[in-house]
Amino acid sequence: MAPVGSRVPRLDGRDKVTGRAIYVDDITVPDMLFGHTVRSKVARARIDSVTLDPAFDWTGITVVTADDITAEGGENVVHLIEDDQPALALDKIDHIDEPIALVACADRERAIEAAAHVQVAVTPLEPLLDMTKSEGVASHIRLEDGDLEAAFARADHIFEGEYRTGAQEQLYIENQGIIALPRTDGGITVKGSLQCPYYVHRALKRLMGLDDSRVAVIQTVTGGGFGGKEEYPSMIAGHAALLARKSGHPVKIIYERDEDLRATTKRHPSIVTHRTGVMSDGTLVCTEINVLFDAGAYITLSPVVLSRGLLHACGPYRYDAVVVDGRAMLTNSVPAGAFRGFGAPQVTFAYERHLDYIAGRLGIDKLEFRYKNTLGLGDRTPTGQVLDHSVAGRQVIDSVVASANYQERRVQSTNLDDPKTGERRRRGVGLSYFFHGAGFTGNGEAYLKGKVALELLAGGRVLVKTASTDIGQGTVTIFPQIAAQTMGIDVHDVEMAPPDTSQVPDSGPTVASRTTMVVGKVVQEAAQEILDKVMDGAPDGADFAQAADTYLESHGPLRVDATFRSPPNIQWDPDTYQGDAYPCFGWACDIVEVEVDLDTAEVFITRFDTAQDAGKIIHPVLAQGQVEGGSLQALGHACMEEVVWRDGGMRNDRLTNYIIPTCLDAPEMHVELIEVPYDYGPFGAKGIGEMPMDGGAPAVIAAIEHALGVPVPNEIPLTPERLLPVLKEVV
Repeated sequence: MAPVGSRVPRLDGRDKVTGRAIYVDDITVPDMLFGHTVRSKVARARIDSVTLDPAFDWTGITVVTADDITAEGGENVVHLIEDDQPALALDKIDHIDEPIALVACADRERAIEAAAHVQVAVTPLEPLLDMTKSEGVASHIRLEDGDLEAAFARADHIFEGEYRTGAQEQLYIENQGIIALPRTDGGITVKGSLQCPYYVHRALKRLMGLDDSRVAVIQTVTGGGFGGKEEYPSMIAGHAALLARKSGHPVKIIYERDEDLRATTKRHPSIVTHRTGVMSDGTLVCTEINVLFDAGAYITLSPVVLSRGLLHACGPYRYDAVVVDGRAMLTNSVPAGAFRGFGAPQVTFAYERHLDYIAGRLGIDKLEFRYKNTLGLGDRTPTGQVLDHSVAGRQVIDSVVASANYQERRVQSTNLDDPKTGERRRRGVGLSYFFHGAGFTGNGEAYLKGKVALELLAGGRVLVKTASTDIGQGTVTIFPQIAAQTMGIDVHDVEMAPPDTSQVPDSGPTVASRTTMVVGKVVQEAAQEILDKVMDGAPDGADFAQAADTYLESHGPLRVDATFRSPPNIQWDPDTYQGDAYPCFGWACDIVEVEVDLDTAEVFITRFDTAQDAGKIIHPVLAQGQVEGGSLQALGHACMEEVVWRDGGMRNDRLTNYIIPTCLDAPEMHVELIEVPYDYGPFGAKGIGEMPMDGGAPAVIAAIEHALGVPVPNEIPLTPERLLPVLKEVV
């Protein structure tokens, strides 16, 4: 059986299900200390002093403040896009739970107790918590295409709407965790739960004033990331490293769940407004969209989140003229960051709900409306990108509409009242249609130049060296499949080197649905080069293993380093936001069925159908798992997962009151994987990890509206508290 396209058992599966997999909190080393963070209790203040309680016994306690960073030649900054976020607050506080000082002790409980005796005197200042009132701009992007004024003038109708989404917690199963080990050369080695080893590597170099050779970052087995372990590990790793350097001991920091929920980044809350011109027959003419994201106190990844948001704001639809204006605003809230889809789920919710509104006002079938206006092969996006191949919009719509019996279920009775129990319920079915750009925006991949190394081992085995991490999505299985398929060997003859920055090249971050499509292609090219070299001149009839041993004996070790090569004719202007925004797009259509309790306003999601195109599917089971998992996160965002803010801080910081869908809440799921290959992906593969996050929420809200027969708030999560007032209108 060919490795690519087959259901190869996960190569890390046995260790995980038997408990042999070693996570960061399983690791213990001699003389290890436990670190803890002293955090602000207010959203904005001036720091007057940081002192140690003289009544507390500080024996055996290491304390680090911002002064220790610069005293050792480092920079008090969390290195990312901008240098605005300090590793430890020095003279001011910009958000609640901001790190101010660090403590470490051989006893974890005593470390926590010591942190409570670090006295931080502050002068509170009035915080800014409303992004609509902020004048601090973390990022501003504007996209223009066509003559908007003229297009509005010829439109028969103009419709306006506002759409809001709240913050969302990534809620990886394994909390943030890091171990830092001081080295005899004055350097530091860090091991932990993270997505992007080289992000942390670069951050540690600046924070501690070290060169490449004295910093090593190693990913341990990681229990989920979803973007929450993209940039934030640079913060916690920096804290552990500072404590390790000062104490001379290894230091482990593992967040408790409440601290993890309160202090780490979330999905950006958003307000998106649409003003759209349309003809009476339902032809879309033009749209003007304003996107507002709450970045929180620091910029973090807001520019790239906003960028993706703007580039997806019009959806997979044709317009003659477009203006999209987006701003990410600074507030005194906890900083927002990366989360699966980063920017696309917010704008997808807005454009899909807006199209439902327009179709309703025009009396046009919502499915027909989408089908009429969808982008197709040869069409042009608002950035001027011509969709010349791997376009699967109509295929995904046709496929799921047929398999889910969408039209028939829409006209079935929605009344589920039970006279015997007195229960009053309504059933509804909703649909969303969307696309998602795979890989980094524009020329991002060309800038990164992701690298991979493959080494030939005895017996025809191959070692893959890459900084691309497995955070549950299956990289340690998929890369061996790609290499094995290319070389004609068994998948078990391909080994994966641990993601260790001292041993593997920088493949770019594990984000943006780029790992399989982009880095996997580099793996394929490196594998092909090894195959060509080994088989060139090999004896007739020799298999790869025999030829490999012959090559090694004759030529010595063989290592191939490969670097990403941009597909031909990719052009992108980051100043005008014109050109090829993404190498390609994935396409999807979701159908959701719900039941709404008219007395409690509870929403029960009973069935979920989707068709998703990700080009050639490397591993069907892993791909289906990505779709199911991402879709369930989207359904949770729709009507369950609400971050409750008070004075700038998260107050529902437990799993008892930050509610996510469990297995008992998961609906019956039907996933269809559509394969429309991308010419420059490995064997035609595109990315799939983030796209499932985009469409679930608008489909849920559309289904609720269909069930009730009246408009519902265009704000998510649509909790029972928000929905209850609407039920007064339902007969």
